Amino acid sequence: MGAGSPPGTMRPALAVGLVFSGCCSNVVFLELLAREFPGCGNIVTFAQFLFIAVEGFIFETNFGRKRPAIPIRYYLIMVAMFFTVSVVNNYALNLNIAMPLHMIFRSGSLIASMVLGIIILKKRYSVSKYTSIALVSVGIFICTLMSAKQVTSKSSLSEEDGLHVFMWWLLGIAALTFALLMSARMGIFQETIYKQFGKHSKEALFYNHALPLPGFFLLAPNIYAHAVLFSQSEPFQVPGIGLTLPIMWFYLVMNVITQYVCIRGVFILTTECTSLTVTLVVTLRKFVSLIFSILYFKNPFTAWHWLGTLFVFMGTLMYTEVWNSLGPLLARHRKEAKKE
Repeated sequence: MGAGSPPGTMRPALAVGLVFSGCCSNVVFLELLAREFPGCGNIVTFAQFLFIAVEGFIFETNFGRKRPAIPIRYYLIMVAMFFTVSVVNNYALNLNIAMPLHMIFRSGSLIASMVLGIIILKKRYSVSKYTSIALVSVGIFICTLMSAKQVTSKSSLSEEDGLHVFMWWLLGIAALTFALLMSARMGIFQETIYKQFGKHSKEALFYNHALPLPGFFLLAPNIYAHAVLFSQSEPFQVPGIGLTLPIMWFYLVMNVITQYVCIRGVFILTTECTSLTVTLVVTLRKFVSLIFSILYFKNPFTAWHWLGTLFVFMGTLMYTEVWNSLGPLLARHRKEAKKE
């Protein structure tokens, strides 16, 4: 029994490691791609979906021999939402949305979940939950407002050009808002499906990525154009292997691999830990990614942005009631320390 216990405690630790290493480096490679070609969202989404679909087809469905536990018709609804969210989120980077704002905005998923939970599931929440959502909302509002000022001042080439850039930015904000609400709606749909058929996360991961693949035919010209641009980028020698390939293809391959590591990490976390722990780990991971994006890529970030970010993360931690969980834990720790 004793020999078997360490792996049990190892798995959550491994999952946290995978989430931080995979998700943080994934954001870095996405930003490296988006900085060079802001419109590359579709090829990135396609590559990620294709990789996860092929992996799932081999290991999850056993080359199509295993029947799904959840009827395909439910997956088709889920997939329509998931595909839309992924494409819209990646396309927003093409609409003058800076990566830090993109990250902060997507942290607003709690607001969207709560609003739709009240409307659709008729849920009611405590005062602390409403307060935490207010903090997140204010934080996102501050960051968005400051980014809006940067967009208008940066585009002071001429008044007409400035307005044109600002209108595209507003469209980007609208796209992010839509993706946020659609993502929350998908979460509620998944919740009701899992209650009915049980949790089948690996299966859901496969079908959510495999079924939308035909949809990429609609985006084929854009994907092909970016594949050509990627092939024309400067050659890069992969360390340790000695293989030389265009640097943008290297970034894309690394983005796909790190995305997979990130998704696997979150999957292990959801099966091993409480939803509170998952939210906390994912939130902290977003914060680390944000700081890295600002420092490494020198993204413009004012004191107001920091204040907004602080509000978003305080609200998120308050929502997950992490303070309530940490209180008793610290008290127990103090008691044990006194005994010693």
